[in-house]
Amino acid sequence: MEKKTYQFEYQKFNDLNELTDSDRKLVQISKEAAEKAYAPYSNFRVGAAILLENGEILTGSNQENASYPVGICAERTLLSYVHANFPDLKKIKMAVSVLDTNKDVSPCGMCRQTILEYEALQNQSIEILLHSTSGSVLSISSASALLPLHFDNRSLS
Repeated sequence: MEKKTYQFEYQKFNDLNELTDSDRKLVQISKEAAEKAYAPYSNFRVGAAILLENGEILTGSNQENASYPVGICAERTLLSYVHANFPDLKKIKMAVSVLDTNKDVSPCGMCRQTILEYEALQNQSIEILLHSTSGSVLSISSASALLPLHFDNRSLS
């Protein structure tokens, strides 16, 4: 038996003022997107903002449904919209904000897998900024850091 350990590096900023102006703006826009979330069942409002290679920033928020499997997370709402409308533009950086907890948060497994799919499609990582009401921000270089032993297009060959 071989035992292995998985570790990854990330940066933690304790305050939004520690971020660059452009990162702070992206996080603020994701926070504003979270305010538009439809989350009457979980009361867990999440917003996402993505910076495209042309400088445009687009947003999405989680959308729940009384039939729980029908809802969709902010990250997948946003990535689906972006790819449907701007399929040729690279996705550079994504900020995700949660309004209803001061704990550090991270995308769910389905969102991690979705981000990985778009990283593979564009052959480039998407930096992820994770923000909670505590004001802290975690900066992660790629969704692959959050999903070790992930399934991707190479798994199919």
